[in-house]
Amino acid sequence: MPRVKRAKQHLKKRRNLLKKAKGYMWGRKNLMRAASTAVVKAGVRSYIDRRLKKRDNRALWQIKISAFAKEHDLSYSKFIHLLKVNQIELDRKILADLAVNNKNVLVKILEQVYPVKSLRDAKRI
Repeated sequence: MPRVKRAKQHLKKRRNLLKKAKGYMWGRKNLMRAASTAVVKAGVRSYIDRRLKKRDNRALWQIKISAFAKEHDLSYSKFIHLLKVNQIELDRKILADLAVNNKNVLVKILEQVYPVKSLRDAKRI
């Protein structure tokens, strides 16, 4: 059987792996076995963290909406309930952005779903 030399493929594989491991500490940046393990683990963490990012953002949106609702003597859950009952289908991302950047627009929406002459004087629902 003829001898097979794999220098080209080996160097390409090594180059690509070390490119992915660039910036890692100690031997993980330049030793094949350590770099391979580190790159696999980094891939796993990045996959998990892409999902956790969505969870974290939703929690931040809820906090911003809740702060707005508390200013107008409502709880977060009652505010969301009022929106659903009145069929206003804005997602939490948009509501949080409005609560931070355009409070007057969100106040108009709140007056539409919870018509009281003065929201400050209103009792809790």
